[in-house]
Amino acid sequence: MALVNDHFLKLPNNYLFADIAKKVNIFKAQNPRADIISLGIGDVTQPLCPAVIEALHRATDEMASAGTFHGYGPEQGYDFLRDAILKNDFLPRGIHLDRDEIFINDGAKSDTGNIQELIRWDNSIAVTDPIYPVYIDSNVMIGRAGIKGDDGRWSNVIYLPCTAENNFIPQLPAQRVDVIYLCYPNTPTGTALSRDELKRWVNYALKNDTLIFFDAAYEAYIQHPDVPHSIYEIKGARRCAIEFHSYSKTAGFTGIRCGYTVVPKEVTVATLYGERLPLNPLWNRRQSTKFNGTSYLSQRAAEATYSPEGRLQIRKTIDYYMLNARHMKETLRKIGLKVFGGDDGPYLWVQAPSGMTSWRFFEQMLYNTHVVCTPGVGFGPSGEGYVRLTAFGTHEQTDEALERIKNFY
Repeated sequence: MALVNDHFLKLPNNYLFADIAKKVNIFKAQNPRADIISLGIGDVTQPLCPAVIEALHRATDEMASAGTFHGYGPEQGYDFLRDAILKNDFLPRGIHLDRDEIFINDGAKSDTGNIQELIRWDNSIAVTDPIYPVYIDSNVMIGRAGIKGDDGRWSNVIYLPCTAENNFIPQLPAQRVDVIYLCYPNTPTGTALSRDELKRWVNYALKNDTLIFFDAAYEAYIQHPDVPHSIYEIKGARRCAIEFHSYSKTAGFTGIRCGYTVVPKEVTVATLYGERLPLNPLWNRRQSTKFNGTSYLSQRAAEATYSPEGRLQIRKTIDYYMLNARHMKETLRKIGLKVFGGDDGPYLWVQAPSGMTSWRFFEQMLYNTHVVCTPGVGFGPSGEGYVRLTAFGTHEQTDEALERIKNFY
């Protein structure tokens, strides 16, 4: 008789965004004429840029000829993309990495969830709160998170609250922690850490022999020069941090699927016998066993984002979304709502009025303005009383949604 992994049974019945979709679909069924505008899930709306489309066409044509056909590729990614990443994402910032420290994936979500397989189930973990749900859910699946209490907190997870009271800058853990998850620019709050603030985390990790999982999926949206695009801009980070990147929001690859993970050779973990082992070959072994590599077409498309024309076209799209973010922030503040984020990231963190709960605010927005947001409590206990809005809509959708919200409030 096969027995279930009962850690899976500890997970909430539905993923956050599945719960939202269910509520929205029920409302649509009851109100078939309602024009719903979604500012909830962080999917993009602008098409792939011309440079990427051209690269996809060229790669597709290659697949049609025996002489240029590509079957299984290297699990770690093709050299042409890894070299482009090194040359464009890191060298201009004074960061020197080796090609075999770059691992191409099918989007950051996969690797941020899978990376925890490399460490023992009894390692302690700390997370900023609120947080991207995958970080905790993947640890629940392996049995590392413990039991979920009535307050929404997992018993074996150390929560680092990010609230308006501390300007959404988490405090360092009061005790030693084995692993810390950081995401900056942050989802869901849309806030960022300055260079000095990020340096505090690296120094903590070096002092306490702590491993940092750093999600930099939204680094392309950074507007201010004092906000690092990579944790490796901080001295010593190569010895304590693994970093995740994605083309999903940078270049609209939510339907193409491509990203990469950086595992420096200096990052090590301990065995029970006091030996130190580098994580790079362990991750390489894991990927070679469980992952057949990202498609050739996706990697050629990602390579095109680094061409001169590709970089200009992608910057134009990012500016398009950030114009939405500025417009949303200004409008919502004018009508009296408290709004955070949206300066270095494409998300806005909006405080519910009059002490309203996150889900009640979500329902009020849906029922009265036909605008979908994301309840903040779905991202963690400290998200209660907030909702997240995304700037990834079209200008027209965003303007219409803001007009509806303004008229209601």
